[in-house]
Amino acid sequence: MKTMALLMPFFFSRGAERAQDEEEDLVERLRRGDAAAVGEAYDKHYAAVRGFARRLTGDDASAEDLAHDVFISLPQAAQRFRGGSSLKTFLIAIAVNHARHHLRSAARRRAAMERLALEPDEGQASSPEREAGRAALAQALNRALDALPTAQRVAFVLCEVEERSAREASEIMGVPEATVRTRLFHAKQKLRTLLEERAP
Repeated sequence: MKTMALLMPFFFSRGAERAQDEEEDLVERLRRGDAAAVGEAYDKHYAAVRGFARRLTGDDASAEDLAHDVFISLPQAAQRFRGGSSLKTFLIAIAVNHARHHLRSAARRRAAMERLALEPDEGQASSPEREAGRAALAQALNRALDALPTAQRVAFVLCEVEERSAREASEIMGVPEATVRTRLFHAKQKLRTLLEERAP
């Protein structure tokens, strides 16, 4: 048993090295424009990119479009990848770079849905008060997030929603940690103010 315990760190480090070698090989194939490599990257990291996109945009359709854009642009973007972070982190950074257009379309879609929700539905019984309160709070949060500048919204989603460290967020956003913290601070302040203003 003692021998096995002594060998465990060796096996774990060999596994980590193998995973890193596989990722480096995948990145090299991406740089060469290998379509199969894009498929592998998609299989490995789609869920993480789509999850981030959903939390950032607050909208399923926009999240799907954003994730799609990330993998379409990956072969070209891979030319800029220097290996300072993981491929997954690099993909999230690509999503951040593509986010502006998708955030606008998500905000427009939400506004249209809210207008539809205000129209009376004669065939449906009225929903309980609690559900209405929950829906109103969700709408207020979405509207408040829509009002944030993109950089602040990205910092908020990365640090508060995805619970990433400021260091990770700075790698993804390509800015110093202090800038991430400043953006997060302003995002929280603005959200608090907006929610207080919109409280019934």
